[in-house]
Amino acid sequence: MLNLDRDVVIVGAGPSGLTAARELKKAGLTVAVLEARDRVGGRTWTDTIDGAVLEIGGQWVSPDQTALMGLLDELGLKMYSRYRDGESVYVAPDGSRTRYTGASFPVSENTATEMDKLTAILDSLAAEIGAEEPWAHPKARELDTISFHHWLRQNSTDEEACNNIGLFIAGGMLTKPAHAFSALQAVLMAASAGSFSNLTDEDFILDKRVIGGMQQVSLLQAAELGDDVVLNTPVRTINWQEDADGGYRVTVVSERATVNARFVIMAVPPNLYSRVSFNPPLPRRQHQMHQHQSLGLVIKVHAVYSTPFWREDGLSGTGFGADALVQEVYDNTNHGDTRGTLVGFISDEKADAVFELSAEDRKKAVLESIAGFLGEKALGAEVYYESDWGSEEWTRGAYAASYDLGGLHRYGKDQHAAVGPIYWSSSDLAAEGYQHVDGAVRMGQATAARIVTANNRISAVPVA
Repeated sequence: MLNLDRDVVIVGAGPSGLTAARELKKAGLTVAVLEARDRVGGRTWTDTIDGAVLEIGGQWVSPDQTALMGLLDELGLKMYSRYRDGESVYVAPDGSRTRYTGASFPVSENTATEMDKLTAILDSLAAEIGAEEPWAHPKARELDTISFHHWLRQNSTDEEACNNIGLFIAGGMLTKPAHAFSALQAVLMAASAGSFSNLTDEDFILDKRVIGGMQQVSLLQAAELGDDVVLNTPVRTINWQEDADGGYRVTVVSERATVNARFVIMAVPPNLYSRVSFNPPLPRRQHQMHQHQSLGLVIKVHAVYSTPFWREDGLSGTGFGADALVQEVYDNTNHGDTRGTLVGFISDEKADAVFELSAEDRKKAVLESIAGFLGEKALGAEVYYESDWGSEEWTRGAYAASYDLGGLHRYGKDQHAAVGPIYWSSSDLAAEGYQHVDGAVRMGQATAARIVTANNRISAVPVA
């Protein structure tokens, strides 16, 4: 058992926790990072499966993600553009397949008009309400007490338009059915990316990837921190009390280490807060709030082929179909790789359904769905792998947490509130970059800055 004395203990060695630790060390504070898993990276994970390097978790970088790009530069990491040459494929509700170019789906004139209308409304709301404090806006309660599903249908009677617009936030981002979260939560998702239009533009939101994989953001920071990162050590108890100088004394007990500190950062998603016993217990408000935040469910499917055959057919590898089993598919070929890799996503209730199948039947159904976009050659994957974060003990879902209906306007203002020496930091709580690695980095930087300020304030108090 390790016994450590530090200024700050960080629970969770994902991008947010490690960024916070790195910033705190720059400011002259000592840190310990405790991680339950046998690896760093949290919901980013670059692994080799059957000889193929796959991005099991988060991977893309969009042009607005300046905090992440700044950190990539500091760490000496380079990016490359996602392959996007050629035509995309749209699978309509009746199963028909259409090749197209440009940003607009090949739908009827009426459906296109309705999609444009809904996009304009969401862009306007995202600009008006913003990502910083959506719960404080005069429209917050109104938008938070209606599901996104029903809000869409209040604003359009075109079912195909509603499902297509819903896809970009429900299946595509929050990975929950559109009836399970509010219109306000959808607006936050859009505002966090700069606009709803940005979310619908795959060339923006899925712009670049990191050469060598996104997990390097965590691996390189952990390497800098060295022995200050302790793996395989789930945190079980956080004990704290006020000190005579206005500060705190904290003891964090994990399976391999006991750390005495003055501050704690919980750098894990909100659904894992309850895995830790707090003494004294968290306030009522925190207990209630955490029960209204949950992760969605998505299967990220990787299919690797001897060549990127779709390119030979003039296809980009991009496909959309709100009613298809695999609702989105993209070319995910690694930098410099002669093989071709596709990635597809199966969200929420569709994921529930395929998990009831055997692994063999599920693979067959998934590849048939991808073949519906890109042709029969998609059936012949040489490597097939499913990223199932819902079964990960220390994650339990993907991509990130969101509030249930009515939760955002009710609890949002308290989600960053420190409890004594305990601070909260994860992409689930971010404004800009919400749900993305960029948001995790922003939260890590902001939380470290808050602790530095609090530490300076305590240090400046004269000893009686």
